[in-house]
Amino acid sequence: MAASSLVLKSSSGLSFFHSSSSSSSSDFQRLSSPTTLQISLSRISPRKLVVQAAGSTFGNYFRVTTYGESHGGGVGCVIDGCPPRIPLSEADMQADLDRRRPGQSRITTPRAETDTCRIYSGVVDGLTTGAPIHVSVPNTDQRGGDYSEMALAYRPSHADATYDFKYGVRAVQGGGRSSARETIGRVAAGAVAKNILRAYSGTEVLAYVSQVHKVILPEGVVDHETLTLAQIESNIVRCPDPEYVEKMIDAIDAIRVKGNSVGGVVTCIARNVPRGLGSPVFDKLEAELAKAVMSLPATKGFEFGSGFAGTFLTGSEHNDEFYTDEHGKIRTRTNRSGGIQGGISNGEIINMRVAFKPTATIGKKQFTVTRDRKDIELMTRGRHDPCVVPRAVPMVEAMVALVLVDQLIAHHGQFPNIYCASLACFIF
Repeated sequence: MAASSLVLKSSSGLSFFHSSSSSSSSDFQRLSSPTTLQISLSRISPRKLVVQAAGSTFGNYFRVTTYGESHGGGVGCVIDGCPPRIPLSEADMQADLDRRRPGQSRITTPRAETDTCRIYSGVVDGLTTGAPIHVSVPNTDQRGGDYSEMALAYRPSHADATYDFKYGVRAVQGGGRSSARETIGRVAAGAVAKNILRAYSGTEVLAYVSQVHKVILPEGVVDHETLTLAQIESNIVRCPDPEYVEKMIDAIDAIRVKGNSVGGVVTCIARNVPRGLGSPVFDKLEAELAKAVMSLPATKGFEFGSGFAGTFLTGSEHNDEFYTDEHGKIRTRTNRSGGIQGGISNGEIINMRVAFKPTATIGKKQFTVTRDRKDIELMTRGRHDPCVVPRAVPMVEAMVALVLVDQLIAHHGQFPNIYCASLACFIF
């Protein structure tokens, strides 16, 4: 019986040794001969992993990439996938940016920024061209010196610690990309999305403050069928019910003068949403909305439709019964599903609630640690919102609008051979 062997070496240092005994006597002997495989791992060296930054682009068809830091030269966005011939001007974006900007009132951060936007590409003679739209907003009121003490240690509940853990760098001044100033690009892009939604289907996205700390707007007080932007913008806290406006403002004032902060809830609705948006299983419309709004800074909770309150109901109490209205349209008598069933919009008002935590940076001493693991007390400085929810209202609207317009384009992209005149200048 003859023996043969084979040794192979890979470029990574892996060695393979194969030996076999064989005989020409019969096929049976060849098949039944012993075989040995040996693998040597002694020369393998571990590869060094490189962490790469990502996550600044949102959307599949209507794509938005935001850029810039809180205390850099400026912030903004690049919008790709916007259909041509959509009416758009800097004034359209500025209206929502003014709602988001700091320094609006005594209950917001006093940072003095006008947040004036400029469109550098993608728009000619007031119409989109189909090319990427570049929007930029300069930073004009940075005060980096306010953060000198914070360079020594991590701010409690702030993102600078986890950014350091992951990337090995810290954006101490204003939090860098984790700052709410990053949302300028989102709000600018959201204004474009709102224009498309209004033009195609009359879809309107509105958000308002429904809770500040322990002041909670009762369920059903706001009529979502008739709610207007003017009602929301009639006061500095952006609550559409006059009775609760002063209670919310007082709650913020009481904590503001103590150098502390409180959280709250923003409720958002979308009216006249076309049926059929969203997909089953992993791409449900409410799942896309949850991801979108939970990507905003300071978000800690999301409820859709009946939310957690629905767990207290029975099936017969919770189910939305169908009926045919006077126009022959199938509707639901109630809307505990929140306008979405099976992950697909059903034509009813979409409604959701987003919880925002208290602002992490406060004017009180707190215990923390330095980068070299020493325990210290830290007094943070700078200009910060005592409650983020009034300024979060246009941010939530923007993210919801971005999801809906992305889903709208995806939905109609399923029918490339169908030409609809009402969609001609928006989708095709």
